[in-house]
Amino acid sequence: NGEKVLLKNKINWVNGKDPWEGHPEGTGVADVREEYVHDLFDREAINYIESNKDNKFFLYLAYNVPHANNEKKPDGMEVDNYHEFADTDWPIQEKGFAAMMQNLDNSVGMILAKLKELNIDKNTMVVFCSDNGPHQEGGHMVDFFDSNGAKRGSKRDFYDGGVLTPFIVRWPDQVTAGTQSDHVAAFWDVLPTFCDITGIQKPADTDGISILPTLLNKTEDQKKHDYLYWEFYEQGGKQAILKGNWKAIRLNVRETAEKQIFELYDLGKDPEETNNVAELHPELVKEFNELFISARQEFSVTPLFTKDTKSVETPF
Repeated sequence: NGEKVLLKNKINWVNGKDPWEGHPEGTGVADVREEYVHDLFDREAINYIESNKDNKFFLYLAYNVPHANNEKKPDGMEVDNYHEFADTDWPIQEKGFAAMMQNLDNSVGMILAKLKELNIDKNTMVVFCSDNGPHQEGGHMVDFFDSNGAKRGSKRDFYDGGVLTPFIVRWPDQVTAGTQSDHVAAFWDVLPTFCDITGIQKPADTDGISILPTLLNKTEDQKKHDYLYWEFYEQGGKQAILKGNWKAIRLNVRETAEKQIFELYDLGKDPEETNNVAELHPELVKEFNELFISARQEFSVTPLFTKDTKSVETPF
């Protein structure tokens, strides 16, 4: 809730100086490790649930695993306990990744058990999702556990391996267990959905659409997106649009025209996004290029990690 909580871990100074001075806050590797932040998330979550068991409550629990600590080279997937994976012949980074996933699985189980213990599990909605596809950082390799399956790409890609994520809802009194949906939704649909559930008017400045009808199996009442739009500033700039079965991707959008790349995939026929059919569909290329312009809204941002508060224009 905006409160800064400092870990008890310590960084050893070198020649009277903090070796990470001048880096963004939060950067660095502790030399003395007393606290593992995942455990603190667990503790605070359980305390919050217990304290609010007799009230309506909302808990946004954003675990940071299996994120990498990229300053810890070569092992950015270090954990406090490798569990049974310690004795495998896997690379140390993969042992750490597996342990992180087990920690996350255990945490979800612990929360569900606590809700059941307090007899509030039947009327409590639990939503589990990932913020992006599998990452390839900290020495972890996506292919080691085949984390993206047949999907192409990973975190920071606009192929489905990068943007298609798990979204699981448990709400025993309302959602039928074991059901699945192929409704196309995005993270910006979550807030309108929660507003719909609680009877609150959704904010006017959102493109999100409530997916409550889908959750309640009232699909005839479910509104749909005309298309989904993404953009990413790094790696030369990227844009993507999903419209029906068509996925259009622009790469190197901050580069000169000759370096820019336009890709078009028919996900109905090519779910692995291996066959760029842009040259076969000039009319769709024209349509998507127009959408790439109209879908985005220009805004100014304040650069992170700098004393200069002057706004700068977005790079697209």
